Amino acid sequence: MSVQNLTTLDFKKQIMDFDTNPQEWKYLGDKPAIIDFYATWCGPCKATAPVLEKIAEEYDGRISVFKVDVDQEQELAAIFGIQSIPSILFIPMNEKPQMATGAMRQSDFERAINDILLK
Repeated sequence: MSVQNLTTLDFKKQIMDFDTNPQEWKYLGDKPAIIDFYATWCGPCKATAPVLEKIAEEYDGRISVFKVDVDQEQELAAIFGIQSIPSILFIPMNEKPQMATGAMRQSDFERAINDILLK
């Protein structure tokens, strides 16, 4: 599986419907997920993209990997308070999501996946 693009509408269907539950996090996914908030013009985002593709392949079936273009999906960027990119949202199944900012190496992703998503 490769990294999937998320629009605001997709986010509401697959991740969380913030219109229905604006005050409470209710994850709709069937497995843990990573969401990369990025922009096409961002250098560190471009460096992160191939790492996330490898992660999506390596953990296929165990986690979902998404990306959100903050220039195209400004509502989502605002909801999550994205001020620097890349910002990476780690979503475990039964806990609150955790945000990391800045480019990450594959080893950083693997550590976060094992410590946050698949523990």
